[in-house]
Amino acid sequence: MTLAKNENQQAKLNRRTLLRGVGLAALAGLAACGTVLPTGERAGVSASAVGTLTGIRASAGLAPLVVDPQLELAALQQASYMAGRGRMTHTTGWGKGFASRVKGNGITGAAAENIAEGRFDLEKVFDIWMHSEGHRRNMLDPRFARFGLAYVRDGRDSAIRYWCLVLGK
Repeated sequence: MTLAKNENQQAKLNRRTLLRGVGLAALAGLAACGTVLPTGERAGVSASAVGTLTGIRASAGLAPLVVDPQLELAALQQASYMAGRGRMTHTTGWGKGFASRVKGNGITGAAAENIAEGRFDLEKVFDIWMHSEGHRRNMLDPRFARFGLAYVRDGRDSAIRYWCLVLGK
């Protein structure tokens, strides 16, 4: 009985050792393949834009916007999707567009999205959006009271950022 118990324990140890070895080999293989993943920037990005957006809206006689975590999450999802694909788009896989993303994040009411791609910082992205009729209209829409902003750096060139601003009621 003791011999059978020892053999059973030895078999369990051998399986564990094998599984650990396979796991480590898989991790080493992934590290060696050179896959470059985008890196996210989430915390504080929306907060750092409050002053900029407040100034933009005040110049048009509008109330300031407040940061909304749901809108920021929706913005981060889109920025991540774009960075992962290396292209700017309002749609995601399987043809899901902005409306389905907003609904999927539990956001109700009027909403809009501005996106951008390039080697620029927060001030520059807002300058670009202000010089684009549709983007400017979104930021100056009096129906909006909340926003979320995010960017994700391109995994191949960290100077390139994929930006997304989601505005909502």
